[in-house]
Amino acid sequence: MSGSKPDILWSPHHADRYVICDSELGLYRIGPVGSGETKAGALPLSVETAATLLAINSDTPYMKCVAWYPKHEPECLLAVGQANGRVVLTSLGQSHNSKCKELMGKEFVPKHARQCNTLAWNPVDSNWLAAGLDKHRADFSVLIWDISSKFSPEASVAAEKIRLSSGETDSGLVVTKPLYELGQNDACLSLCWLPRDQKLLLAGMHRNLAIFDLRNTSQKTFVNTKAIQGVTVDPHFPDRVASFFEGQVAIWDLRKFEKPVLTLTEQPKPLTKVAWCPTRMGLLATLTRDSNIIRLYDMQHTPTPIGDETEPTIIERSVQPSNSLIGSFAWHPTSQNRMVVVSAANRVMTDFTVFERISLAWSSTTSLMWACGRHLYECAEGVGGEGTVEKDIATKMRQRAQSRYGHDTVQVWKNHLLAGGDDPQLKSLWYTLFFMKQYTEDVEQKQQGSKQALVYSGIKNIVKSSSGTTENRRCWSGSDRQTDVPRFHSEERSLALRLCGWINRGPDINVEPFLRSLEGEGEWERAAAVALFNLDIRRAIQILNKGASAERGDLNLNVVAMALSGYTNEKSSLWREMCSSLRLQLKNPYLCVMFAFLTSEPGTYDGVLYESSVAVTDRVAFACMFLNDAQLPRYMEKLTSEMKEVGNLEGILLTGLTKDGVDLMESYVDRTGDVQTASFCMLKGSPGEVVKDLRVQCWIENYRNLLDAWRFWHKRAEFDIHRSKLDPSSKPLAQVFVSCNFCGKSISYSCSAMPHQGRGFSQYGVSGSPTKSKVTSCPGCRKPLPRCALCLMNMGTPVSNCPGTGHGTGKSDEKVDLTRENKLAQFNNWFTWCHNCRHGGHAGHILSWFRDHTECPVSACTCKCMQLDTTGNLVPSDSH
Repeated sequence: MSGSKPDILWSPHHADRYVICDSELGLYRIGPVGSGETKAGALPLSVETAATLLAINSDTPYMKCVAWYPKHEPECLLAVGQANGRVVLTSLGQSHNSKCKELMGKEFVPKHARQCNTLAWNPVDSNWLAAGLDKHRADFSVLIWDISSKFSPEASVAAEKIRLSSGETDSGLVVTKPLYELGQNDACLSLCWLPRDQKLLLAGMHRNLAIFDLRNTSQKTFVNTKAIQGVTVDPHFPDRVASFFEGQVAIWDLRKFEKPVLTLTEQPKPLTKVAWCPTRMGLLATLTRDSNIIRLYDMQHTPTPIGDETEPTIIERSVQPSNSLIGSFAWHPTSQNRMVVVSAANRVMTDFTVFERISLAWSSTTSLMWACGRHLYECAEGVGGEGTVEKDIATKMRQRAQSRYGHDTVQVWKNHLLAGGDDPQLKSLWYTLFFMKQYTEDVEQKQQGSKQALVYSGIKNIVKSSSGTTENRRCWSGSDRQTDVPRFHSEERSLALRLCGWINRGPDINVEPFLRSLEGEGEWERAAAVALFNLDIRRAIQILNKGASAERGDLNLNVVAMALSGYTNEKSSLWREMCSSLRLQLKNPYLCVMFAFLTSEPGTYDGVLYESSVAVTDRVAFACMFLNDAQLPRYMEKLTSEMKEVGNLEGILLTGLTKDGVDLMESYVDRTGDVQTASFCMLKGSPGEVVKDLRVQCWIENYRNLLDAWRFWHKRAEFDIHRSKLDPSSKPLAQVFVSCNFCGKSISYSCSAMPHQGRGFSQYGVSGSPTKSKVTSCPGCRKPLPRCALCLMNMGTPVSNCPGTGHGTGKSDEKVDLTRENKLAQFNNWFTWCHNCRHGGHAGHILSWFRDHTECPVSACTCKCMQLDTTGNLVPSDSH
């Protein structure tokens, strides 16, 4: 305005029009770039929008403030406050409305000339216009004009004295009698009408914020403060008001008007404007002098479950619409988070949208949700366009936890079925652990403790200790032809074959049960390969023929069997030459390694040992049969390093539950995130040093935290019990017990330690059935227990599990029956107390009280005990 920075006003009824006010009024229309509404000389506001100048009004000099008429008709009526206190009604553009023509040029003149600081139209009774003026000792500073009022002849002389304009004005358009006069001998710097009542006006006076009620102008509600400038009401929260003083913004709640509910961080420079966003709840924008940024304050309320008021959470951020210094800004009335900014010089305008912060929330059940503006988006695991998308490991672990994965300690191999049965690595892992457990049980029966520890150290360490290895050359089964393939035998190698699952209990190497199980599972090629490795070529051919004739069998297996039947050990034969060149074209790796074995030189079986598609168990078993004592440890070491590097669980067969096993499991967890399998697997190695490894402890604690996050509290308790059985050192000590206020002894411990010889608690004045008796005094010092805050009875707990109670037996080592029918106490009788105020009582009474109350039941105690427990209303997800 005159000698000051420009300001912007959006039209209250046209979303595409706004006014720039400085030394003159300019009406602009905003539209898309290149549209018919934007003319060739349009000013670019952004990449997509431009503004066209529609009209200019320079008839009103000395402008200090402007307010746009809030109703549709007349649509372009503006009230202009001048430096001499006058308020002039003017218009932009031609209006054919007769009412508009009557109001154009109408002036409202105060008794004494001084600057008009602010204007505000009443949003309900739109004929009322409030004006805030500077202080004058003989006049009021808040004048409310009725724009429909007529000329007052008795005030024409005073009006003539204060006219500053050089031209003559029709005296019929001058009004000098305001409808209301408020704020005598004071100054008014800002005004706004309160939307909850058309008769309430909030004014920023010289030293206070005042609420004037026009129904009783002699009284006002006020609060002393320096924050009196720029008062503005939150359009989404009529009781919330913002005002500022110099560099500080105060947020007020009109229901608690004694002091600000919030004071925002003070800015180093004085503020020039604050404005609430009309399309976004709780978003306040502020502008400081000589600045190119607008600071935003996002006020987010966090109501408590009972509904108590809490201080809002403020998220502060800054946006920079342009590089030039900002003169003023205005929120768009309907477009979300959109504003137009005008520079302090040259009237350069920018159309700018404040992008919302994207708030992410990732639930423990793997669904992802984020909010952007008024939209809420959710992304959950589902089915993709081309079939089922692989599930996230968190989803897999959650489903496995529900099926009690890892808890089968008898038939350990069944755990891979609980995991879905579709992961070959998990299948290999759990079968390996099953064979280790099976062998350990056999050793325990024979009382050979040293071998028990050896089996969990892995095949790599087992074969290192191999001694007494014998070599022999066997004939092909079913043939008298001598082979030149040497095979090696030792007790340790037999143990390795057993851990690989090839042989069962007993000294003999009999793979027939293993072959039958493979046939039953339809793994014909693998069964044929195992039979061939055991030098039974006739059995291998039989298996291939059987597989070809089976339902959905591969007829090509007959061709393979035919080729196999032509085996000859002559090194220069055509059969050997053709098999060596064509075997790589076979798609099944087991068929490939069968011919690799038959065409290899003795002791050089790289074609079998390094075929990565063949199961590790089969390669290890093959190595134990055909590699000598020098080759075998080298191969085991190399294969172990390979398994550790890629984190392949099949390598547990080699490493066992040792430090190498932890290293391998670490690679697996890093690759998959499956802390569930890692926890259950490593617990099988306890008691031992491996469970004390910090990495293992980290996996176990993370898995426990996961179960808690899923609200699988029962599952987590089951896991803790399972863990304490396998690792007794992890069993936690008693952490909470009820102690006597006088002697400090545990009441429950004293009770369970005292043999009563059938007397029950009659010695404490309690009679009746021992299952219903209560301990109302400390068993140690016999002082009375605290009273319940509600029933005022002494606290006590049933003691039916105390040894000898009512049964005439005094055996203190008798096992305690903790079945559902014979628990320590019903929950309603439990000792319950608040950790904050220390008041409490029977659990049933306390829960009943807090269903209808928020404060502690003890008189004069204002503690809100139940609100302190944030998980009080949560229900376990695994409760059925």
